[in-house]
Amino acid sequence: MTALVDVVSEEKATPRKTNLTVALIVIAMAQLMIVLDGTIVNIATPHILTDLDFTQSSVQWVVTAYALSFGSLLLLGGRLGDLFGRRRMFVLGVAIFAIASLIGGIAPSGPLLLAARALQGAGAALASPAALALINTTFPAGKERNRAMAVYAAMSGAGAAVGLILGGLLTEADWRWTFFINVPIGLVVAALAPRVLIESEGSDGTLDVWGAVTGTVGLFGIVYGLSHAGQQGSSWGDFETLFPLIGGLVVVGIFVFVESRVKHPLLPLRILGDRTRAVSLFSMLLIGAGMFSMFFFLGLFIQQVLGYSPVKSGFSFLPFSVGIVAAAGIASNLAGRVDPRWLAGFGGVLTTAAMWGFTQLSTDSGYASHLLPWVLVMGFGMGFLFIPLTITATAGVKKDDSGAAASALNTAQQIGGAVGIAALTTVFTHFATQKGNELAVAGQAAMEKATAAGQTPTKGQIAEATHQAALQAQTFGSTHAFWYAAGMLLVGTLLVIGLLNIKHTDLAEEEAAVHVG
Repeated sequence: MTALVDVVSEEKATPRKTNLTVALIVIAMAQLMIVLDGTIVNIATPHILTDLDFTQSSVQWVVTAYALSFGSLLLLGGRLGDLFGRRRMFVLGVAIFAIASLIGGIAPSGPLLLAARALQGAGAALASPAALALINTTFPAGKERNRAMAVYAAMSGAGAAVGLILGGLLTEADWRWTFFINVPIGLVVAALAPRVLIESEGSDGTLDVWGAVTGTVGLFGIVYGLSHAGQQGSSWGDFETLFPLIGGLVVVGIFVFVESRVKHPLLPLRILGDRTRAVSLFSMLLIGAGMFSMFFFLGLFIQQVLGYSPVKSGFSFLPFSVGIVAAAGIASNLAGRVDPRWLAGFGGVLTTAAMWGFTQLSTDSGYASHLLPWVLVMGFGMGFLFIPLTITATAGVKKDDSGAAASALNTAQQIGGAVGIAALTTVFTHFATQKGNELAVAGQAAMEKATAAGQTPTKGQIAEATHQAALQAQTFGSTHAFWYAAGMLLVGTLLVIGLLNIKHTDLAEEEAAVHVG
């Protein structure tokens, strides 16, 4: 019996015959599933809002719950992979993701759906760091590994836009299919992974429990406080806004203190001590805030104001995917000849300009004339931002810190998205409410004037006027949210140009030194 257990254990540790093509498909499908789920429900949010009785301000939690859970647990997920085996954590994460997707698909209420989204984020946080690390353990160095890295990068870069397109197609049938689609894919990936992926060796380190607890609680408090401030009838002076915000900031401070004291921290503070990495991470946080907010508010605008179907709405973001892939290819070729600050700075200027373009939208806007150009510019800008900032965020790190640096970059983007949507929802709600009140007063005055003149409006006319007022209020709130998002992107651009002073020649020397080492 002991011998049989040993044989089974050995077979589980190393696949009998690693099929690299199948292994690549397994990793690529998992990564695509994880990335696209950050945006796949954006197209479905108007339907979720109606079916599960969300409000216009609270429905953003369907997106935020996933991004917050994913981002706040990424560092912990990467550490668990280091300690207990990356293939094991990859399989566990994908399985949790699939189960959470099933729960989300059958959820009869808003709270259960939000819990499922948070659980999806937890599964993604286990699987995503392990997926990238498994490429190094499964694929031999050279052509095979380079091909795997290229496919992984493509899944990460285009996944957000693919999620919007797929979300549109699935929502056309039923929004619940945006969750159900993950179940068979996740189960197949979890079943194949032990057969085609090679397990990594666990380390002898310890788990930074207090770092995980304080980091997660602190970030949740900040995002919850921002989100509550954005809800109808709430204000920045409310207890439920101030207490989570201040408490979250205090707990984040405790997290920093804990990380400076423990032997094996989730986030070694020496990673943030380098100006190049610190600027790269903070810029990525601002970029994530801008990008996720664009998807969220633009997705609602295209469906509710322009009246597009879910499928048409999803495909309206296809130029973004084209732009980001094309620009990423160009930026990759230029990275060895142009300093990162100029590549990322150029991308920042493009994204800021695109966000400004969205501030000019109105209820009379057309897709081809007012949206398409800026969606394409946004995609190109993001492509030029992602490549150099990914390089600079991990440049010069020690081998032992490379995983933490990569996780920190993903964390910055995801937390930036969660905080950005929460903060800009407060902006949206404020200005939409303000405009709605103005239009209500004007409408009441117009009705009284018409009645006095003997021209009492019909119920149909009143309903149409109310509908148009709601669209104008939503557009007014959305364009002001885009103004603030443009400000975030502008700050990130100025930081990159002003402080990201590492040369492309220095990056080449560091890379050569790593290969020699």
